[in-house]
Amino acid sequence: MKYSLQFSDAIHVLAYIEMFQDTRSLSSEMIASSIETNAANVRKIMSQLKKSGLIFTKTGKPQPSLAKSPDQISLLDVYRSIEGNTQLIQVDPKTNPNCVVGANIQEALEESYARLQKKAEEEMAKITLDSLIHKIAVLEKEKRPENTGLVERFL
Repeated sequence: MKYSLQFSDAIHVLAYIEMFQDTRSLSSEMIASSIETNAANVRKIMSQLKKSGLIFTKTGKPQPSLAKSPDQISLLDVYRSIEGNTQLIQVDPKTNPNCVVGANIQEALEESYARLQKKAEEEMAKITLDSLIHKIAVLEKEKRPENTGLVERFL
């Protein structure tokens, strides 16, 4: 089963941009080091986020910024920015049409998968970037109290 980490990485990029907005650590290389990916992948994600109106960037300047307040960016916004209209759960389209199960599985799962997609999107719409940044700050304070000064404005 193939799955994408781009959604998670896009949330990471947005949180990093917000949390380090007042620093000079916003180059794609710095963000990539936090995600442990390459800078080209970060630039690709940032391009998609920019096209979706979630961030602002300037060519040649490593100072991206959020286009909206973190409490106005939902996980659904980020998901659609990265994955488009891709369904979270997909049916295998290549099953044996001569088999009782294979000939009917897609149609049998269609309604259930549509309900799951709807519920997942409803839940993603409720979760904001702001709430995730707050959780990151709480966790960092618990794990490394010496960094409280870095995260206190998000607590």
